[in-house]
Amino acid sequence: MSSLFVFPGQGAQKPGMLHRLPQEPEVLDCLQQASDVIGEDALTLDSEAALASTRSVQLCLLIAGVAGARLLMRGGQAPDYVAGLSIGAYAAAVVAGSLDYRDAVRLVALRGELMQQAYPQGYGMTAILGLSLTAVEGLLAEAEEPAYLANINADNQLVIAGSDAAMAGLAVRAKALGASCARRLAMSVPSHCALLAEPARQLAEAFAAVELRAPQIRYLSGSSARPGFDAERLRDDLAFNMCRVVDWHGTLRTAYERGVRLHIELPPGSVLTGLARRVFEQGTLIAFDGARLDTLDALLRQEGSQSR
Repeated sequence: MSSLFVFPGQGAQKPGMLHRLPQEPEVLDCLQQASDVIGEDALTLDSEAALASTRSVQLCLLIAGVAGARLLMRGGQAPDYVAGLSIGAYAAAVVAGSLDYRDAVRLVALRGELMQQAYPQGYGMTAILGLSLTAVEGLLAEAEEPAYLANINADNQLVIAGSDAAMAGLAVRAKALGASCARRLAMSVPSHCALLAEPARQLAEAFAAVELRAPQIRYLSGSSARPGFDAERLRDDLAFNMCRVVDWHGTLRTAYERGVRLHIELPPGSVLTGLARRVFEQGTLIAFDGARLDTLDALLRQEGSQSR
């Protein structure tokens, strides 16, 4: 049996999320290192006003994810796998030992800036619940304005990206087809589609100057739903995941099929834990937020002893 750390993407952010992290040395160190890199106090990033910025949101998610993971790993325990949804992939790569944390902070700050500059307004993402992938793909094919499949979060929980007008029209048609919900997400950028191909190319240029290493902990790509074994594959995965469809459902299935039975969601939130319940027929699914550190540590130790 194996364990998996998962790191959430944009939409999981909450005001005060960094302030609510345990005041432990590992957390404080992550906050200080991030502050040094960006030249400002990282704790100013999680105010409600600051979180209107894509850059601030993505930095907060990186910091919280890495800090939480380092706190859980301080006793020598480590997961067998890591995976991140969208921006969560950067925290996963850091925890896997592939990407230096300081480099990740720099790249994530740039990633957020590039995405925000490309589409400052008028675009975003919408979650559609209760329709199959085939049904949503049919709606997209018939749409009057371009819109794109962005996330496959579950077999009937999908996310589309595009302009405000395109998504509003598709939301109405989705509900007419029987969707239980068509809800705009807290995203001002149309992620995980061809609209972000150019910002992804610019980010890839920045990645070319950054050293990446083969993962020491097995890394599952949230885009391909497959393991990434070498540095160059991870470089491509991280740089271009902003313009590729997220197959989170497939990623969870891959983890489960490979024997993962302990799924720990790093902060913030517990949305990914809910999605995992649709895939994991057995095992333990738990989120860092709301759990005791000693409980999480005991679960990791127990899973580690069973996998040896």
